[in-house]
Order: sequence, then structure tokens, then C-alpha cells
Amino acid sequence: MNWLKSITFSDLHQKFGAFRLLIIIAASILLVAVLSYKVGHAYKNHQDRIITEQKQRLDKLYEMNELARTQINTLQVELEIERLANHKAQQTLRSVEDDHFSLKKELAFYEKIMAPEKTANGVIIDEVEVIPTASANHYRFRVVLVQQQQSKRYAKGHIEVSFDGSLQSRPASINISNVSALDKKALSFSFQYFQVIEGEFTLPENFIPEKIDVSAVLPSGKWQKYHRLDESYAWPSNT
Repeated sequence: MNWLKSITFSDLHQKFGAFRLLIIIAASILLVAVLSYKVGHAYKNHQDRIITEQKQRLDKLYEMNELARTQINTLQVELEIERLANHKAQQTLRSVEDDHFSLKKELAFYEKIMAPEKTANGVIIDEVEVIPTASANHYRFRVVLVQQQQSKRYAKGHIEVSFDGSLQSRPASINISNVSALDKKALSFSFQYFQVIEGEFTLPENFIPEKIDVSAVLPSGKWQKYHRLDESYAWPSNT
């Protein structure tokens, strides 16, 4: 390659002459231009192909994203429909349970009316309720008495309340008079149609109640004979 370094423009001019040298230079420039054009065109085609591929990939990603959004929206709608249906079902279930409870309560009331052994001279214990308070082991109670037969005379007497359960792992029964300030007068009744007897009591700390015993006692008098009605109720689970 050292011989190329020794060639000068004067040598070329002497060898080819001015005209042919000019043609050679022009041809060389044209060749370089053509090669540059072809290389540039090939590079442009390559870039265009890359851009096209990238655009296709981008369009595919947009399409996948739109499909995913549609699926998410569909799932959200289905989830909302399912939530509403579940809420409606829960409302219906609560309504059915309330109706069932009301019917059961009404049936129990009529059973008491129709069953002589569940009355004391026409008086029935219609409802017994125990309600916990904010204080530990302290409760409110409510007893509803009803006279099932239309009578011009008043039903008179008193109720007795006791609690059965276990105290220190042993069976125990506690009378309400021992765990409250209620006296016999507070537990007395005198009514023609119905009466509600209410009060409060505090059970011992280690006492585990299991049931409530309620008795309606009608002593003998001028207008009534002695009657006694004894009922037992399971201790409410919500207390």
C-alpha cells in the first residue's frame, strides 16, 4: 500500500491528462454519491421497518389494554350486581326471620291461651326478657302478664323470679330477692288486661346463669281462687 502514498496529483495529471482525470474524479464522486444514497436508503428502510414494528407492537399493547379495561369494567359490573343481589338476599332473609319470629311469638301466645296448664285463672306469662347493662353482671328484666279472658275483675297476685345455673362449678339457684332491691310489692300485679313488671338485678361474679324461673302466684281471695303458674326460660344467648 506504500505505493499509493507516493502517487501525487501531478503524477495522475501527467498519466491520464486533465480531461480523463476530471472524468475519473467525477465518476468517483458519482460512485460515492450513489453508494451513499443506497446506504442511506437501506438505512431508511431499516428504520421504517423498525418504526412499523414498534407501531404494530404499540397498537397491540393499546388493544390489549383496552381489552383489559373492558374486562375489568365487566367484572366490576358483575361484582356490583352480585353485591346488590347479596344485599337484597340478606334483606329478604332478615325480613323472613322477622316474620318467622313474629309468627312464632304469636303462635306461642295462642298456645298459652289454648293450653289450660299454661294459665293461672286466665292469667298467662306472655313474655320474659333479660337485658344486659353496661355494668358487669348487672341486668334489667321485664315480665309481661296478660289476662286472656275478658273479665271485669282484676287479677291480683305477685311474681317470683329465680335464676338457675352454676356457681363455682356447682349447681345453684338464686332468688331475685337476694340479688336486687326489689321487694314483694315491686313484684306484685293487679290488672284487668295486662301488666308489665320491670326491675334490675346483679348476679354474683362467678355465677353462670342457665335458665330463668318465673312464677305467677294468685292467692285465694274474695273473688279468686289460689292459682300458681310456673314457667322456665333458657338464659338469653345475647347476654
